[in-house]
Amino acid sequence: MNTNADLLKELRIDRKPAPPPSRKGLWIALAVIAVVALLALAGWWLLGRDKAQPVETATAVSLAAGNEAASVLDASGYVVARRMATVSSKITGRVREVLIEEGMRVEAGQVMATLDPIDADAQRSLTAAQLSAARSQANSVSARLVEAEANAVRLSRLVGQQLVSKAQYDQAIASRDALRAELQTAQRNAQVATDALRIADIGVDNTIVRAPFSGVVIAKAAQPGEIVSPLSAGGGFTRTGIGTIVDMESLEVEVDVGESYIGRVKPKMPVQATLNSYPDWKIPAEVIAIIPTADRGKATVKVRVALKEKDARIVPDMGVTVSFLEKAPDADAAPRRGVRVPAAALVQRDGGDVVFVVGSDDVVALRKVQAGGSIGEQREVTSGLAPGETVVVSPPDALAEGDKVATGAN
Repeated sequence: MNTNADLLKELRIDRKPAPPPSRKGLWIALAVIAVVALLALAGWWLLGRDKAQPVETATAVSLAAGNEAASVLDASGYVVARRMATVSSKITGRVREVLIEEGMRVEAGQVMATLDPIDADAQRSLTAAQLSAARSQANSVSARLVEAEANAVRLSRLVGQQLVSKAQYDQAIASRDALRAELQTAQRNAQVATDALRIADIGVDNTIVRAPFSGVVIAKAAQPGEIVSPLSAGGGFTRTGIGTIVDMESLEVEVDVGESYIGRVKPKMPVQATLNSYPDWKIPAEVIAIIPTADRGKATVKVRVALKEKDARIVPDMGVTVSFLEKAPDADAAPRRGVRVPAAALVQRDGGDVVFVVGSDDVVALRKVQAGGSIGEQREVTSGLAPGETVVVSPPDALAEGDKVATGAN
């Protein structure tokens, strides 16, 4: 049992100094703040600093001629052939031999393939036998007619002398006339058989497939042993053609021009064509015709363009870009140095003309250039820019040297 003295001791206040506080929690908090700050800085460095700005770009094109005519309109289209045919046989038959391959040149009338001629040859042999029989019959009737005519002449003298009766003479005349009619029938039958033999010869010739015109084979459709037919009967087991040939001399360009700009295009207008496969090759051309109908779905009008240069590199269905020119370029003019770019690619910086050139790493470089005259919607650059370099079109005001961009070439 506690006494009163013990109870008083328990109520006494302890005057000893408190122990110093621990600093472990403070260091942990400072470390967490430092890590968060480093992560934020790294995120800005990776995401914010190198964020690419989306821009539109174009390629600098070399000026090929000193007096290059201004383009009033640019359009795109495809190379097409005016003479292209998938050659088939005139009859249905089994292919015996195919004499063509892709890329092979054929001349008009050259044999491309042959069909099995067994049926045609048998029909011709039968028709030839029928012609022989008809001619034999005509010869027999002709011999009998000679005898009948001689008999009629002899009886005509005898009846005048009253040595034979008039009835005998009339009978001889009737026999002669009947043989004359029979001879005409036999001769007509022989002519019919001759015509039939000519048709049978055509049937034999139809087993030979020939090229209708000179050209190049671009597709081989049949193989020996297959059935070919000018009709599509038989489904997938019957071929409808032997091969496709193209007259390379008939190649031209078809372009679709928007209805809003078709008024700028005139027949015989000079054109400069550029194949997508050969961007540095400028092909002189001219407008053949404007097709007098429009495509309501695309709101375009088709224009035919003739190529003035023929070359083995030009093949059907190639993509091509054409520029309709104010006048034909002078081939004898001295070459002009420099490039042309969209006029919107040139901007003013520090009182001079500059362009932003896109490097291989999509980082732009500010470059001062010397600008020249205008070519339609484009601008000449006489110095400071090389052909083939990529420039930014309509660069934003905030774009600066060393910025990264996301390109979208024209």
